[in-house]
This record gives sequence, C-alpha cells and structure tokens, in this order.
Amino acid sequence: MHDIRYIRENPTGFDAGLRRRGLGGQAQQILELDQSWRSATARHQELLSARNDASKKIGQAKAKKDEAEAQRLMAEVARLKDEIPAMELRVRESEEALNEILGTLPNLPAADVPEGVDETANQEMRRWGTPRQVNFAARQHFDIGETLGLMDFEAAAKMSGARFVILRGKLARLERALANFMLDLHTGTFGYEEVVPPFLVRDQAMYGTAQLPKFREEQFGTTNGFWLIPTSEVPLTNQVREMILDESQLPMRFTAWTPCFRSEAGAAGRDTRGMIRMHQFSKVELVSIATPEQSAAEHERMTACAEEVLKRLELPHRTMVLSTGDMGFAAQRTHDIEVWLPGQNAFREISSCSNCGDFQARRMNARFKPADGKSNRFVHTLNGSGLAVGRTLIAVLENYQQADGSISIPAVLRPYMGGEETIKPHG
Repeated sequence: MHDIRYIRENPTGFDAGLRRRGLGGQAQQILELDQSWRSATARHQELLSARNDASKKIGQAKAKKDEAEAQRLMAEVARLKDEIPAMELRVRESEEALNEILGTLPNLPAADVPEGVDETANQEMRRWGTPRQVNFAARQHFDIGETLGLMDFEAAAKMSGARFVILRGKLARLERALANFMLDLHTGTFGYEEVVPPFLVRDQAMYGTAQLPKFREEQFGTTNGFWLIPTSEVPLTNQVREMILDESQLPMRFTAWTPCFRSEAGAAGRDTRGMIRMHQFSKVELVSIATPEQSAAEHERMTACAEEVLKRLELPHRTMVLSTGDMGFAAQRTHDIEVWLPGQNAFREISSCSNCGDFQARRMNARFKPADGKSNRFVHTLNGSGLAVGRTLIAVLENYQQADGSISIPAVLRPYMGGEETIKPHG
C-alpha cells in the first residue's frame, strides 16, 4: 500500500516511479478520490457535530420552556439523523474506491534499480564457482530422476494432473536432507528463528503481503474462505500484523520450511517437463522485519545467507539485481540468485530476495515504537528463498550427475543421508 501523504506531496515523483514500472500516471485519479473521501469525511464530522449540538440545545430549550425552539431543534436532529447514514455511505464508498486503486498498484522501485521492461535489463552483481564440464552428455533432472526410478510424473498426473511429481526412496530423502540442511544453517549460523506456520490463511493475510487482490487467479482457494499459501512469506510476515513493536526487537528474522501452492496462471508452455514450475513444491523461506534504517543492510545479509547455501553445496551461481520490469509486485529492490544447471546449459532462478520497504507494513498496519520516543513508524519487511528446495534438488541432480547415471551426494548432505555418498539407479 502506498503512503497517501507522499502522493499528495509528490504526485510527480509518484507517477515517475510508476512509469519506471511500465505503468501510466495514477496520481491525479488518486488525488481526486482522496479529495472526495476527505470532503465526505469532513462533511460527516460536521453533521455529527451539528446533531450533537442540536441535541444538547433541546434540553436547554425545554429548561427555558421554549417549546417552539425545542420542536425546531428536534426536527433538525431528525433531519440530520436521516442525512448522516447517506454521508457515512459516501465516506465508505469513497474510501473503498481509494483503497481499491492503491491496493492494485505495485511498489515503487528504489532509485538504484536498473530500468528495463523485462529480465534482459537485469544486471549481474557477482558470481561464484565455475560451471562444471563433463565428458558425457549432461542430462536434465527429469531424465536423471526417471532413470533412477525415483521420480514419477506419470503416477502423479493420474491423481493430480500436470505439474505434480512423486519422489520416492533416496530422492525423497534427499529433498528432506536439503531442507533440514538449510534450516540448520539459517537457524544455527545465521540466527533465524524457525517457525511452523499455518498453511491455510484468510483474505487479510494474503492482502497484507499483496497476493490479493491483484493476483487472485494465481492462488489456490478453498470453498470455505481459506487460501493455500503460495509461500510461507505470507504467514511469516503476517506474524507482526496490527502490532506495534519496540525498536529493540528489530530486526526480527524468521525461517520456515513449508509446502507452497501456486496455480501457475499464465505459465502455459513454460517448463512443462520436470520440476521447475510446479503447482506444489517446498521452500525454505527467510523473512525479516526491520527498521527503515536497517533494511538495506538486512537485504544484503539475507541475500548472502541464501548464497551461502549454494556455496556449501558447491553449486555455481550468479546473483542479479532485477530491473524495474522484472521485479515482483511488492518489491522495492530484488536480488535473484540463479544456479547453474548443466542439463539446460543455463542459469536458472533458485532464490529471490526482496526488500519491500513499508509497502506490506502499511497493508498490515505493522509498526514499531522508536527508541527516541517519537511517533510510531511502519516497519520494513523483507523476504527471500533460502532456498526453493525442489529447485535445489534439481541443481544437485544436474551438477552431481555421473556418467553411469548415479548421483554423487554433496559432502554437506551426507550426514543427513545416513552417511551415503551415492544414489545409484533403482537405489
């Protein structure tokens, strides 16, 4: 949600930020709706004040035995009582119209975000590792998993349709090993607090993190008012909804390993084979709640935490800053981490780490009390994948594949795999 005071004071700057996002100016329409709401609110307060004043004067007139004045005042109160509900409706309708447009506009990009219409304008920040060269034809993860006899898309499709998979045996354990390794690293080394959140949330939670209303078609909803979480960013961030925190509590850092559910609306024809783009997948999420002064450094820290997972797995990767046309709806600035996939001979996204500024906090009314005792301020929220577990499994399969069809298990995962070093076909 945008700060209406900023738009009032800087409509030109607001529209300039939207134009960097590829949108037209909206400030004039917003200010007109804002003026309508403010006028209706002021008139509503005038009517309430007039009614209260007239009600008091009725008693005074009766005390003076001025029945004519009392009757006039009573008629005035009756008229005001009829007018007030209509004005209340105007206030509500104008406020809803204002919030509707504000709720569907994306966050404004930070000043240092590269401008561009899509991913072609993204800029590389750094890279780590050297893509592995093999003396055999590198296969994609689905070929590897199916040859192992441990990845089954056909059986999954029979019960659930496309974009689902069944992992069995050692591949199932490898996915669990990856998630446990990530959680242990983020909690034990980086100080994130592990959380087991709800996997079903209501509208207000999805609105708070900006999945609603704009991206309703991308979500899975139940028939009784719940949404399956598209990422644990939603419940982790909404933990501070409608709270006033002490500045001493910040930054707060949370992590969770959860299933995630996405309809993948608009993804027709993209990554139709394999596990890259699924309706159900698991992810270890990182969420930080920070002060405005902390959030830029917290963003760099979060990105580094996600990168460290890949470093310890010895997976080559690069880190990109996304352009204005490629960023997510709620983000001010986003760093994408892309892992090297030999089977595709390409880097593919495995984590997005975003600083949302106070955009989500305004939607959730999440604030903090500054140590200096000044007025409460909105927190800044940040989220990132630490990492997407299924995509990390893909990266391990493709980077650790051997000529004989087996998979060498990364050293850091072997304690989580009962000491095993290799997954062999039909293992």
